Amino acid sequence: MANQTNAPTPPPSTLDGWVKLLDGVRLPVPQASHDRVCKAIRDRRSSLRDIAELMQDSPALALSVIREANRHAQGRLSTPAENLEVALNRLGLKRTEELLGRLPAEPLSQIPVALRQLQLISQHATQQANGFFASRLARLWQDIHWGSLLFLSPLWPMALTHPQLLEEWEQRVIHNGESARDVEKQLFGVRLLQIGQALADLWHLPFWVQQGYRLLLNEQRELVKVLRIARDSHHPLRQQNRLDDDPTLRRWLNQPANTVLLANGLALSVQQTWDSAHAERWNYLTSLYLQMPMDEVQQQLHRQAVTSARHHAMPDLWHPAVSLIWPWGMKNIHADGLPTPAPTAEDLVKWRRQCAELLMQPSRFANAMHLTTSACDALVACGMRRVMLLMADRTHAHLRVHQAFGLPKAAASLSFPVSQSAVLQRLLSQQAQLRLSPDNHARLSALLPADLRAQFPGEHLLLRSLVSNGRVIMVVVADQGGGPFSEITVQAFGKTAQCIEKALHSISHRGH
Repeated sequence: MANQTNAPTPPPSTLDGWVKLLDGVRLPVPQASHDRVCKAIRDRRSSLRDIAELMQDSPALALSVIREANRHAQGRLSTPAENLEVALNRLGLKRTEELLGRLPAEPLSQIPVALRQLQLISQHATQQANGFFASRLARLWQDIHWGSLLFLSPLWPMALTHPQLLEEWEQRVIHNGESARDVEKQLFGVRLLQIGQALADLWHLPFWVQQGYRLLLNEQRELVKVLRIARDSHHPLRQQNRLDDDPTLRRWLNQPANTVLLANGLALSVQQTWDSAHAERWNYLTSLYLQMPMDEVQQQLHRQAVTSARHHAMPDLWHPAVSLIWPWGMKNIHADGLPTPAPTAEDLVKWRRQCAELLMQPSRFANAMHLTTSACDALVACGMRRVMLLMADRTHAHLRVHQAFGLPKAAASLSFPVSQSAVLQRLLSQQAQLRLSPDNHARLSALLPADLRAQFPGEHLLLRSLVSNGRVIMVVVADQGGGPFSEITVQAFGKTAQCIEKALHSISHRGH
């Protein structure tokens, strides 16, 4: 495994080179999942369905079994195994157990974060697919489920061998808005979609996965036509008439295979932010596909994200459900003016350096005060102009200011009784993030202590609780001067919070 994760050689620059490299990677499987599945295989009372359900906890294990079954079946069966139960039936329990013996099994904490993060997105996509489409197309639920989970699987090995390239792609394409085609040619020498399609074909992944890549690469004209109709969401009758006038396009849109692509589009796009133009496009397409009003699509999208987070979220990974506004204020956030300028490239270099210090092992911080000084610097580096770090006392009765930046000196001595604020009570009860905007500011700010509101004049504010050892111990409050947020800063705020939590965990376990 060391050779896979250290990536000592330069990355390939051709499609054949990438396919050869990624096809040869053995993905690590969480030790706990590996052990449970091995035990079930040896238990004669276990059915194939029982074993398949246990395997679902590990996307890498499910992929390995389906790939192996389809590799053995190549040339003898015309259709690949489209789901895990069929794959197990074709392989048989003996060959499945032999496969498990060849897979690297590691403690979850030792499997690289970049790989687990990408697999978490795949699990989120599967939840969206099950919530939106599986009940409506009940006969096809297995195709929907497994296609959605495995759609991004061609990129899982890349997250293990070259995570820094995927991180740079995210920064430049998603955050900086550079051309995906140009960035990918520079970083990979070839389009990511081409790599995905080549591996999906080579691995004989479910047909709907292969079809999704072909659509994105070769059917852009149809996608653009459908999106134009989808944007006319306030006139459903006019939408229907336009589709009726073009039966070929209507059939193209209504293919069941599109559910896999829609689910992954929904899950991937909200990794950045819930109200980006990219996320909006997938909302519109889902609305048209299901003939469902946009507000219902967005509400269900939020509900499925929360369900996904409950089942799959981990403290060191980012799940977009964390940044959802709570149901009593849940709606799209539209800025009432131009957002604050995004942090510069120089700012982001400084921010990454601060986050790297937070993540350093063993931790260089002597105590929480030492740690929060660096945490405050990281939040400022990502674009925050006013920051307050509040520490909870042992009884969770009060929150006291631990660090402050950009605020009057008197703010350093403030303390807020938790019992007098519904928002603080909620933040201390569990890990959560709240974003105030003009749409919800009047209602939510009234639930904050008056002294806290006074420190952050303006209608835009972020509050987030931080957890250590399963308990909320700190609340971060920050803004960009009270005006609309830069979305890059919002994303960096969430990632900084994760780094602070890891640092808190490290110092709390020092010497254990």
